[in-house]
Amino acid sequence: MNHHQAITDGPGLRLARPTPVRITEICPRDGFQNIKAFIPTAVKIAIIDRLIAAGARTLEITSMVSPKAIPQMADAADIIDHVSSHHPQVTPVVLVPNLKGAQRAHRQGIRHVSYVVSVSPAHNRANINRTHDESLADLAAIVAEFPDIQVVLTLATAFGCPFIGATSTAVMLSLIDAAVKMGIRGITLCDAIGVANPLQTERVLQAIRAAFPALDIGMHMHNTHGMALANMLVGLALGITRFETANGGLGGCPFAPGAAGNIATEDAVNMFQRMGYQTGYDLGRLIESAKTIQRHIEPNLTGSLVRSRDYREFDFIG
Repeated sequence: MNHHQAITDGPGLRLARPTPVRITEICPRDGFQNIKAFIPTAVKIAIIDRLIAAGARTLEITSMVSPKAIPQMADAADIIDHVSSHHPQVTPVVLVPNLKGAQRAHRQGIRHVSYVVSVSPAHNRANINRTHDESLADLAAIVAEFPDIQVVLTLATAFGCPFIGATSTAVMLSLIDAAVKMGIRGITLCDAIGVANPLQTERVLQAIRAAFPALDIGMHMHNTHGMALANMLVGLALGITRFETANGGLGGCPFAPGAAGNIATEDAVNMFQRMGYQTGYDLGRLIESAKTIQRHIEPNLTGSLVRSRDYREFDFIG
């Protein structure tokens, strides 16, 4: 048996269909935060409106961080006000780095937040200037003070760190264990520097599933080395149906030097829809939204469909 036969004659990828895929649009937060020049609030709102028109129903719209740390997020209150008043059909998610951020979000009516802890201690210190114990203590305070907020723990550098290289699955499991004991029911694995490979992704997901079978797991994959969609496909095969993506492939961590942007929402939607999965998105409108970003914010987007023919006039579903 040659190598090709060994691959194609095996059991292959097992994907249950049709399964609705839940895609959270994160461009308004993760996509915009890395743009150095301040994006006018009206432009941000116009992009958010386009994304909602394209089918986005859960969006990470901003973050409650200090404007001194990330000036791009200085208009967070205005963004929240717009989404809350104009789009009651959507679930706005806000990233909060600490208890103070959660308090600000709660005052504005936000009931879904993402709380970030880096698996890498070095990146956690660079990103939010805290030890793991300090981050977990603040998470406990948020959960205790705001039982009406749904908190998802985002684990940054889940697959690799720009400062120390490989990160520890054992450390990740200990962070998840602490969060679960606080009542957290959902986590998102973030490949902040985009270095995960499919076999690594499989091992990490299987380890988490074995330890926490009831946990809602999401994936947030950056595409630095071009493997984001492959990693997401592995997640799909293992039962993951919640993914975070950014229109146009915009984004990147300010504290992850050399990392590229997120996987583009339109590219992810294109893959899932061609495979027969429901996403709730209009691909054509997503592409037009990405082109709006290209015209008004960043001309050099990393997404594929914003730069190439999409072939939507054909039916490629197998």
